[in-house]
Amino acid sequence: MPLLEPTIDQVRTGDTRALARVISSVENRSPGVSDLLKSIFPHSGRARILGLTGPPGAGKSTLVDQLARHYRKQDRTVGIIAVDPTSSYTGGAILGDRIRMQEHFSDPGIFIRSMATRGSLGGLARTTADVAMVLDASGRDVVMIETVGVGQDEVDIVRLADITVVILVPGMGDDVQTIKAGIMEIADIFVINKSDRDGAERVEREIRTLQSLAMRSDRWTPPIVKTIATDGKGIEELAAAIVGFEEYLQKNNLFDQRKIQNWEQRLVEMLRHTLLEKAYRSIGEGKLSHYATDIVKRERDPYSVVEEIVGGMK
Repeated sequence: MPLLEPTIDQVRTGDTRALARVISSVENRSPGVSDLLKSIFPHSGRARILGLTGPPGAGKSTLVDQLARHYRKQDRTVGIIAVDPTSSYTGGAILGDRIRMQEHFSDPGIFIRSMATRGSLGGLARTTADVAMVLDASGRDVVMIETVGVGQDEVDIVRLADITVVILVPGMGDDVQTIKAGIMEIADIFVINKSDRDGAERVEREIRTLQSLAMRSDRWTPPIVKTIATDGKGIEELAAAIVGFEEYLQKNNLFDQRKIQNWEQRLVEMLRHTLLEKAYRSIGEGKLSHYATDIVKRERDPYSVVEEIVGGMK
């Protein structure tokens, strides 16, 4: 894809067709996309990036939809990235977005994109970050990244965000105990959705207990917001909690420090992916299977093989 200035100008003005084309190029890693991203990057950095995650069935999509409505009432433009790291065939996130898209179709202030792994080798977080950056550069005031599940993919993705919201729901079996420690650690705000259900108080107590066991390095205690997203209840309180955390970070000069930490992790991810691609190119077709066969036969050891591959990288 040739690098065209009009494309960058169209992205910056929020042209939805240009946005869709560029995002497709990013997802497919089309030729020339690296130069395109380099040209777009200087125009990013103004949007507030929100990461929202939690277990399946927590009502994340409805919550994101309600937050988007809240921001639109404030005349703020919104980008939504719905990530389904489980499978590119489930259609879960995509189907949900089609329903939401029908409601927001006539509103140019909301741009929604669904993404799946497509079998990528650890590249999901990188691609999501690039798409978020493109939406940021398009002039969106808020970009929300919604992920399904609570695995390592989700931890990597929501680490890209300025502010991370973890959404829980009563009746999850062992409730908070079912959530990975990594997710609990990155939560800046907790939401107990469907809080009219039995067990909401128990979830809140368990979160409080976990919070009492460890103090965060930034000394922030994540607030717990109760919502009933289907009725729009608690959305204003959630938006206020997001603003409260922003003000806390700014007051204590922590925003830049947080962004630097995020970029350190992002650079490691980008290096890992780039070097892995380079290694695959240097190996060539069928060579990996040949190496594996030699290792199984004990004709080679894996440590020497890796050294050989790394040594042959150009």
